[in-house]
Amino acid sequence: MRNDMKLQRAGSQPSAKGSSDWFTGTVRIDPLFQPTDPARTAGASVTFEPGARTAWHTHPLGQTLIITAGLGWAQREGGPVEEIRPGDVVWFPPGLKHWHGATPTTAMTHIAIQEQLNGKAVEWMEKVADEHYRR
Repeated sequence: MRNDMKLQRAGSQPSAKGSSDWFTGTVRIDPLFQPTDPARTAGASVTFEPGARTAWHTHPLGQTLIITAGLGWAQREGGPVEEIRPGDVVWFPPGLKHWHGATPTTAMTHIAIQEQLNGKAVEWMEKVADEHYRR
């Protein structure tokens, strides 16, 4: 077994548009890293244009968000909409239903880090309705 360092060069992975099945509005996903056995952690930089957001979802082993730019909102089921800003770190425990995205007037970028369990990192659910999204 070789123990070599792996260097992933910036720009070596193409950006992807967030699927309309799981996102509302314009979302760009820039992959950062994928799991390499035996690791199971993946990360991506995700940019939400104003008004864009995820659908409700959960993660089998939780999710960490590191806000890097803009102004966003995050909400756990049954809780208030929380404002998130650059430098903030958000942890969603395993199985906690939540959503996150930009505010209606300001874009937001975060790094999303989550682990895969049996090859799956997220369970997507219904979209966040416009009337629920507005504070």
